[in-house]
Amino acid sequence: MQRGLFVTLEGVEGAGKSTLMAYIAEIFTDADNKVIQTREPGGTQTGEQIRAILLDKNNVGVIDDTELMLMFAARAQHINEIIKPALASSKVVICDRFTDASYAYQGGGRGIDPARIEILEDWVQQGLKPDLTILFDLDVETGLRRAGNRSEVDRFEQEEISFFERIRSCYLERAKNEPERFRIIDSSQSFDNVKQQIQDILKDYL
Repeated sequence: MQRGLFVTLEGVEGAGKSTLMAYIAEIFTDADNKVIQTREPGGTQTGEQIRAILLDKNNVGVIDDTELMLMFAARAQHINEIIKPALASSKVVICDRFTDASYAYQGGGRGIDPARIEILEDWVQQGLKPDLTILFDLDVETGLRRAGNRSEVDRFEQEEISFFERIRSCYLERAKNEPERFRIIDSSQSFDNVKQQIQDILKDYL
């Protein structure tokens, strides 16, 4: 049986990836694919409980190493419970954030050595990588303003702007280093323009 397609969506806060996830799923569904939509951290009962810990703005004492290992603990559960079985069934898995987010947030943002993140990646994922990563790129100030308008800020969103600038730089650097996997969307454009960019990217995967 042919392996399914693994698509991940990445970007800074407020870039629109979560909003556009349903649209991306619709495109694949209309092309007669079975689609699973999921997210990180989360996606499973255990993962969602870990997510609640990570996003709770009252958890000010969580150290960077704990944050990183919790992310990969949730990811291990997610991969084995949701992602691998879906791919084995030839489904399209669309995931809101994956390991690139760990490199961007815990690596770029927190300053954790990428080599340490890579050790966890190799251990937990055992070679699993996305087939396509769509990076929704947007200037940080605009993204944070959008995020603030939609809901109360979480533990990450209350960080300084410089934290998110480092995250954005890390994302763009990873996209530059893996052009065969990454596709960048300019999220500063109109909603219709962004949807057109998505259509242009996905036509090669349908």
